[in-house]
Amino acid sequence: MLSGIAFEMGAIIFLAAKGGIWLDDHYQNEKRIFTAIATLLGVAISIWLVLRQLKRIKY
Repeated sequence: MLSGIAFEMGAIIFLAAKGGIWLDDHYQNEKRIFTAIATLLGVAISIWLVLRQLKRIKY
């Protein structure tokens, strides 16, 4: 159960970063602000999901 958490976190952060890169390219933003915001949002979402999964585990 816990072995998939790292892959899940990686996938969420990767997809968020790719989405930010796409937004920066689409709106021709040179400062890459969408990439930074999307990556931080992806990290926050993945940590929230991990914490939610850890609460479900019965010791």
